[in-house]
Amino acid sequence: MELQLWHILVLAVVQGIAEFLPISSSGHVVIVAELLAPGGARDFDVSDVNIVLHVGTLLSILVFYWRRIVRLMVQDRRTIGLLIVGTIPAVVVGVPVKMFQSGLLESPLLSGALLIVTGAMLIWVSRRQFGEGDYRDLSHRGALLIGCGQAAAILPGLSRSGATISAGLGLGLSPNAAATFAFLLAIPAIGGAGSLEVMSMIKDHEASSTPIGYLLLGAFVSFAVGFASLWWLVRLLERGRFRWFAAWCIPVGVIVVLWQLLAPQ
Repeated sequence: MELQLWHILVLAVVQGIAEFLPISSSGHVVIVAELLAPGGARDFDVSDVNIVLHVGTLLSILVFYWRRIVRLMVQDRRTIGLLIVGTIPAVVVGVPVKMFQSGLLESPLLSGALLIVTGAMLIWVSRRQFGEGDYRDLSHRGALLIGCGQAAAILPGLSRSGATISAGLGLGLSPNAAATFAFLLAIPAIGGAGSLEVMSMIKDHEASSTPIGYLLLGAFVSFAVGFASLWWLVRLLERGRFRWFAAWCIPVGVIVVLWQLLAPQ
């Protein structure tokens, strides 16, 4: 089934919103794809679209945090080591799952169930007293624990930003520091996922069936929406309103689980 322009724009908006808000972009893309087509993501040729949408959201991180990224290269080089340590779990878990268990990443039922888990996680961390720690003072063990949260979030429905920010808050980081480290950690993760998709396309010798103009427009929409979502999330974290997103994740997760269990096979 060939993606139409409106399909791409819908997926771009979903990707841009949910990549950074703690509501799971992968879970929402799977659920929306299931609504757009009877077979969900399996009915779409989405490999090239996934790449450009991830590039769009990756660019939004680079633009939003460009000053901090420049500082990493010049002054905060210890943080680069922390990011490398934090990325290891995503590589160890993500590559095998992507290569051998990709069906897990397309399951609406799993997405719904893990959205409920994401909501419960947000409620739990919101009840804790937030610390004032800086991400530059993290231990390597702390960076690894945050990385484990990111690795688990390869499963659809489990929010990467929710898991990594929650882990950072649990380790005593301030909300702003937890968000900053989480999104800096997302740069190699999103870039690596995009690289895997490119390699998969080359291996399968698949030519893109989607017009380049559609792809560029999708990338721009995911960038613009992602930048706005990132800005909004940081403001909400500063005001201690992380748990607001649980009010979305849990009801949506319950509805999706019931829909999948009760739908005729």
